[in-house]
Amino acid sequence: MGATERMQRNAAAAVGCAYLITNALAYFAEFHVRAKLFDYQSAANTFANIATSQHLFRLGLAADLLTFALDVVIIAGTYLILRPASRCLATFGLAWRLIETAIVAVMALDTFHILTLVSGADYLRAFPAAQLQAMIRMAVDAHNAGYNTGFLFFGLGSGAFCIAWYRSRYIPRVLAAWGLLGSVLAAASTFVYTMSPALADIVEPTCFIPIGTFEIILGFWLLLRGVRLPTRRYALSEGG
Repeated sequence: MGATERMQRNAAAAVGCAYLITNALAYFAEFHVRAKLFDYQSAANTFANIATSQHLFRLGLAADLLTFALDVVIIAGTYLILRPASRCLATFGLAWRLIETAIVAVMALDTFHILTLVSGADYLRAFPAAQLQAMIRMAVDAHNAGYNTGFLFFGLGSGAFCIAWYRSRYIPRVLAAWGLLGSVLAAASTFVYTMSPALADIVEPTCFIPIGTFEIILGFWLLLRGVRLPTRRYALSEGG
Protein backbone atom coordinates (compact mmCIF):
# COMPACT_ATOMS: atom_id res chain seq x y z
CA MET A 1 0.00 0.00 0.00
CA GLY A 2 1.39 3.35 -1.06
CA ALA A 3 1.55 6.55 0.99
CA THR A 4 -1.53 7.98 -0.75
CA GLU A 5 -3.63 4.91 0.02
CA ARG A 6 -2.53 4.93 3.68
CA MET A 7 -3.37 8.62 3.91
CA GLN A 8 -6.82 7.99 2.43
CA ARG A 9 -7.55 5.12 4.81
CA ASN A 10 -6.38 7.07 7.86
CA ALA A 11 -8.41 10.08 6.78
CA ALA A 12 -11.47 7.86 6.29
CA ALA A 13 -11.24 6.59 9.88
CA ALA A 14 -10.88 10.14 11.22
CA VAL A 15 -13.77 11.44 9.11
CA GLY A 16 -16.03 8.54 10.10
CA CYS A 17 -15.36 9.08 13.80
CA ALA A 18 -15.84 12.85 13.46
CA TYR A 19 -19.17 12.40 11.63
CA LEU A 20 -20.60 10.28 14.45
CA ILE A 21 -19.42 12.66 17.18
CA THR A 22 -20.61 15.82 15.43
CA ASN A 23 -24.05 14.38 14.74
CA ALA A 24 -24.44 13.46 18.42
CA LEU A 25 -23.28 16.93 19.49
CA ALA A 26 -25.53 18.69 16.98
CA TYR A 27 -28.53 16.63 18.10
CA PHE A 28 -27.85 17.56 21.72
CA ALA A 29 -27.43 21.27 20.97
CA GLU A 30 -30.53 21.49 18.78
CA PHE A 31 -33.04 19.23 20.52
CA HIS A 32 -31.90 19.21 24.14
CA VAL A 33 -30.82 22.83 24.42
CA ARG A 34 -32.34 25.21 21.87
CA ALA A 35 -35.63 23.30 21.56
CA LYS A 36 -36.10 23.53 25.33
CA LEU A 37 -34.91 27.10 25.84
CA PHE A 38 -36.10 29.00 22.76
CA ASP A 39 -39.79 29.89 22.72
CA TYR A 40 -40.42 31.53 19.35
CA GLN A 41 -43.88 32.62 20.46
CA SER A 42 -42.68 34.51 23.53
CA ALA A 43 -39.50 36.55 23.98
CA ALA A 44 -40.24 36.75 27.71
CA ASN A 45 -40.30 32.97 28.04
CA THR A 46 -37.07 32.63 26.07
CA PHE A 47 -35.39 35.18 28.33
CA ALA A 48 -36.63 33.40 31.48
CA ASN A 49 -35.65 29.95 30.19
CA ILE A 50 -32.08 30.99 29.39
CA ALA A 51 -31.71 33.03 32.58
CA THR A 52 -32.69 30.04 34.73
CA SER A 53 -30.77 27.47 32.66
CA GLN A 54 -27.54 29.26 31.82
CA HIS A 55 -25.47 26.11 32.44
CA LEU A 56 -27.53 24.18 29.87
CA PHE A 57 -27.21 27.07 27.41
CA ARG A 58 -23.43 27.07 27.90
CA LEU A 59 -23.32 23.31 27.30
CA GLY A 60 -25.14 23.89 24.01
CA LEU A 61 -22.61 26.53 22.99
CA ALA A 62 -19.72 24.24 23.91
CA ALA A 63 -21.27 21.46 21.83
CA ASP A 64 -21.59 23.85 18.88
CA LEU A 65 -17.98 24.98 19.11
CA LEU A 66 -16.70 21.40 19.33
CA THR A 67 -18.90 20.48 16.38
CA PHE A 68 -17.38 23.24 14.26
CA ALA A 69 -13.86 22.20 15.23
CA LEU A 70 -14.60 18.60 14.21
CA ASP A 71 -16.25 19.86 11.01
CA VAL A 72 -12.81 21.01 9.92
CA VAL A 73 -11.56 17.45 10.44
CA ILE A 74 -14.43 16.16 8.29
CA ILE A 75 -13.86 18.76 5.56
CA ALA A 76 -10.08 18.40 5.38
CA GLY A 77 -10.24 14.61 5.69
CA THR A 78 -12.86 14.27 2.96
CA TYR A 79 -10.76 16.49 0.71
CA LEU A 80 -7.70 14.27 1.25
CA ILE A 81 -9.73 11.13 0.50
CA LEU A 82 -11.33 12.47 -2.67
CA ARG A 83 -8.48 14.56 -4.09
CA PRO A 84 -6.85 11.63 -5.95
CA ALA A 85 -10.19 10.87 -7.63
CA SER A 86 -11.27 14.41 -8.49
CA ARG A 87 -9.15 17.36 -7.43
CA CYS A 88 -11.65 19.82 -8.88
CA LEU A 89 -14.72 18.54 -7.01
CA ALA A 90 -12.73 18.01 -3.83
CA THR A 91 -11.47 21.60 -3.95
CA PHE A 92 -14.96 23.03 -4.50
CA GLY A 93 -16.27 20.93 -1.63
CA LEU A 94 -13.43 22.07 0.62
CA ALA A 95 -13.97 25.75 -0.16
CA TRP A 96 -17.76 25.79 0.21
CA ARG A 97 -17.75 23.75 3.42
CA LEU A 98 -15.10 25.98 4.99
CA ILE A 99 -17.20 29.05 4.17
CA GLU A 100 -20.20 27.37 5.83
CA THR A 101 -18.20 26.49 8.94
CA ALA A 102 -16.85 30.03 9.22
CA ILE A 103 -20.37 31.50 9.01
CA VAL A 104 -21.90 29.29 11.69
CA ALA A 105 -18.85 29.59 13.95
CA VAL A 106 -19.15 33.39 13.91
CA MET A 107 -22.87 33.14 14.68
CA ALA A 108 -22.17 30.77 17.59
CA LEU A 109 -19.62 33.16 19.04
CA ASP A 110 -22.06 36.03 18.66
CA THR A 111 -24.59 33.98 20.66
CA PHE A 112 -22.45 34.54 23.76
CA HIS A 113 -24.06 38.01 23.68
CA ILE A 114 -27.25 36.33 24.94
CA LEU A 115 -25.49 35.27 28.13
CA THR A 116 -24.53 38.88 28.76
CA LEU A 117 -28.14 40.01 28.40
CA VAL A 118 -29.42 37.49 30.96
CA SER A 119 -26.50 37.92 33.38
CA GLY A 120 -28.30 40.43 35.59
CA ALA A 121 -25.29 42.75 35.62
CA ASP A 122 -25.87 46.14 37.26
CA TYR A 123 -25.39 48.09 34.04
CA LEU A 124 -28.27 46.18 32.44
CA ARG A 125 -30.70 47.87 34.82
CA ALA A 126 -30.63 50.82 32.44
CA PHE A 127 -32.72 48.71 30.03
CA PRO A 128 -36.39 47.92 30.63
CA ALA A 129 -37.19 44.20 30.89
CA ALA A 130 -39.18 44.29 27.66
CA GLN A 131 -36.19 45.76 25.82
CA LEU A 132 -33.83 43.06 27.12
CA GLN A 133 -36.31 40.41 26.04
CA ALA A 134 -36.56 41.97 22.58
CA MET A 135 -32.75 42.01 22.31
CA ILE A 136 -32.68 38.30 23.20
CA ARG A 137 -35.20 37.57 20.47
CA MET A 138 -33.17 39.57 17.95
CA ALA A 139 -30.04 37.61 18.89
CA VAL A 140 -31.90 34.31 18.47
CA ASP A 141 -33.24 35.40 15.08
CA ALA A 142 -29.74 36.46 13.98
CA HIS A 143 -28.42 33.07 15.09
CA ASN A 144 -31.05 31.28 13.01
CA ALA A 145 -30.40 33.53 10.00
CA GLY A 146 -26.70 32.69 10.14
CA TYR A 147 -27.41 28.99 10.23
CA ASN A 148 -29.90 29.27 7.38
CA THR A 149 -27.29 31.06 5.28
CA GLY A 150 -24.75 28.39 6.16
CA PHE A 151 -27.06 25.68 4.78
CA LEU A 152 -26.50 27.02 1.26
CA PHE A 153 -22.73 26.61 1.41
CA PHE A 154 -23.07 23.35 3.32
CA GLY A 155 -25.32 21.96 0.58
CA LEU A 156 -23.00 23.11 -2.20
CA GLY A 157 -19.90 21.69 -0.53
CA SER A 158 -21.55 18.45 0.52
CA GLY A 159 -23.00 18.09 -2.96
CA ALA A 160 -19.58 18.47 -4.58
CA PHE A 161 -18.15 15.88 -2.22
CA CYS A 162 -21.05 13.50 -2.90
CA ILE A 163 -20.55 13.71 -6.67
CA ALA A 164 -16.90 12.87 -6.12
CA TRP A 165 -17.90 10.00 -3.81
CA TYR A 166 -20.24 8.71 -6.51
CA ARG A 167 -17.72 8.90 -9.32
CA SER A 168 -14.84 7.49 -7.29
CA ARG A 169 -16.81 4.41 -6.10
CA TYR A 170 -14.97 4.67 -2.77
CA ILE A 171 -18.33 4.13 -1.05
CA PRO A 172 -21.54 2.51 -2.38
CA ARG A 173 -22.97 4.64 -5.15
CA VAL A 174 -26.48 4.47 -3.70
CA LEU A 175 -25.17 6.06 -0.49
CA ALA A 176 -23.43 8.82 -2.43
CA ALA A 177 -26.61 9.50 -4.42
CA TRP A 178 -28.64 9.69 -1.21
CA GLY A 179 -26.12 12.19 0.14
CA LEU A 180 -26.39 14.27 -3.02
CA LEU A 181 -30.18 14.42 -2.63
CA GLY A 182 -29.79 15.51 0.97
CA SER A 183 -27.24 18.15 -0.02
CA VAL A 184 -29.57 19.63 -2.65
CA LEU A 185 -32.43 19.80 -0.15
CA ALA A 186 -30.20 21.46 2.46
CA ALA A 187 -29.05 24.11 -0.02
CA ALA A 188 -32.62 24.70 -1.22
CA SER A 189 -33.80 25.25 2.36
CA THR A 190 -31.87 28.54 2.45
CA PHE A 191 -34.07 29.98 -0.30
CA VAL A 192 -37.23 28.62 1.32
CA TYR A 193 -36.33 30.37 4.58
CA THR A 194 -35.44 33.55 2.71
CA MET A 195 -38.39 33.82 0.34
CA SER A 196 -41.14 31.94 2.17
CA PRO A 197 -40.53 31.97 5.94
CA ALA A 198 -44.06 30.67 6.52
CA LEU A 199 -42.95 27.34 5.01
CA ALA A 200 -40.18 26.89 7.57
CA ASP A 201 -42.27 24.57 9.75
CA ILE A 202 -42.94 22.38 6.73
CA VAL A 203 -39.32 22.33 5.60
CA GLU A 204 -38.00 21.41 9.02
CA PRO A 205 -37.05 18.81 9.86
CA THR A 206 -38.23 16.81 6.85
CA CYS A 207 -35.76 18.12 4.28
CA PHE A 208 -32.81 17.43 6.59
CA ILE A 209 -33.61 13.76 7.13
CA PRO A 210 -31.75 12.60 3.97
CA ILE A 211 -28.53 14.46 4.77
CA GLY A 212 -28.71 13.49 8.42
CA THR A 213 -29.09 9.80 7.70
CA PHE A 214 -26.41 10.01 5.01
CA GLU A 215 -23.85 11.46 7.42
CA ILE A 216 -24.58 8.87 10.11
CA ILE A 217 -24.43 5.92 7.69
CA LEU A 218 -21.30 7.34 6.02
CA GLY A 219 -19.70 7.80 9.42
CA PHE A 220 -20.23 4.16 10.35
CA TRP A 221 -19.17 3.01 6.87
CA LEU A 222 -15.89 4.92 6.90
CA LEU A 223 -15.12 3.94 10.47
CA LEU A 224 -15.91 0.23 10.07
CA ARG A 225 -15.34 -0.44 6.36
CA GLY A 226 -13.13 2.40 5.19
CA VAL A 227 -12.93 3.38 1.53
CA ARG A 228 -12.99 0.89 -1.35
CA LEU A 229 -9.84 1.85 -3.19
CA PRO A 230 -9.29 0.34 -6.66
CA THR A 231 -6.60 -2.27 -6.96
CA ARG A 232 -5.15 -0.37 -9.87
CA ARG A 233 -5.16 3.36 -9.13
CA TYR A 234 -6.62 5.67 -11.69
CA ALA A 235 -7.42 9.34 -11.83
CA LEU A 236 -10.57 10.91 -13.13
CA SER A 237 -10.44 13.89 -15.39
CA GLU A 238 -9.85 17.29 -13.81
CA GLY A 239 -13.47 18.25 -14.50
CA GLY A 240 -14.66 15.52 -12.10
